[in-house]
Amino acid sequence: MIDDKVRMYLLPPLFNAAVRAGASIMQVYKNLDDYDISLKDDRTPITVADRLAHRTIREYLGPTRIPILSEEGREMRYEERCNWELYWLVDPLDGTVEFIKGNNEFTVNIALMENNVCIGAVVYVPYFGKMYVAGRNAGSFLKEGVAPDAGASYIYDEIVCGWTRLPLPREGRHDHLRVAVSRSHQTSETHEHIERLRARHPDLEVVEQGSSYKFCMLAEGSVDYYVRTTRTYEWDTAAGELILAEAGGTTRSLPGDAELRYNEADLHNPWFVCRSKYCEL
Repeated sequence: MIDDKVRMYLLPPLFNAAVRAGASIMQVYKNLDDYDISLKDDRTPITVADRLAHRTIREYLGPTRIPILSEEGREMRYEERCNWELYWLVDPLDGTVEFIKGNNEFTVNIALMENNVCIGAVVYVPYFGKMYVAGRNAGSFLKEGVAPDAGASYIYDEIVCGWTRLPLPREGRHDHLRVAVSRSHQTSETHEHIERLRARHPDLEVVEQGSSYKFCMLAEGSVDYYVRTTRTYEWDTAAGELILAEAGGTTRSLPGDAELRYNEADLHNPWFVCRSKYCEL
């Protein structure tokens, strides 16, 4: 187990890599004609912003000598990564579809994994300048006003100064159930799940939102529940799951009610549901 000193040492690289990647993304976001959209083998879109953000993170985290498993990195065989004790799990641009649509709902996800358990995480929302940070058994926090910066070099004391512990005091129990769903990835199973909830909660409110920002909304307490019945990958969930867990929430597989597992031979997640600290379902 790495000790607290090492965690403090690794927080600034984790934080700064996300801010710098956010700067790469926002530079492209301003220029719609330069997105250079193509399709990957799984038929999901990729843009020049995805590639630039990946390169930024790889170059910035390289000196840590910790291996990187990234959505936009080269494909690594299970035999190559199965014995990693420590690695970065990265989605350089989560919510590429939302990025292309221009609706601001995209994030940078970076998780520090130890023995396939997330021990440190950031989810950065560059358009809104919001950084969500969590450490295992150390709490979950929101730092606002973090502008995208290609030269970001925050030190530890600057990172922890002025952040707010999650869930947010202004959020909490709502007078009706607020259920988050993916804005662009819904299925008949998603709708059926919601209708079963609506039978018990007729005033249920559906909140559509892109990217891992949904985990952050759960951690804040601004939504209560999130159901996902389409394909996701490990890099889509690891950072957000820790941020939610350290804010008192849960993520469980659907069906099965099991914990999500990481660094599996198949990097796809099962379907899952998430609950905020205040969710009574």
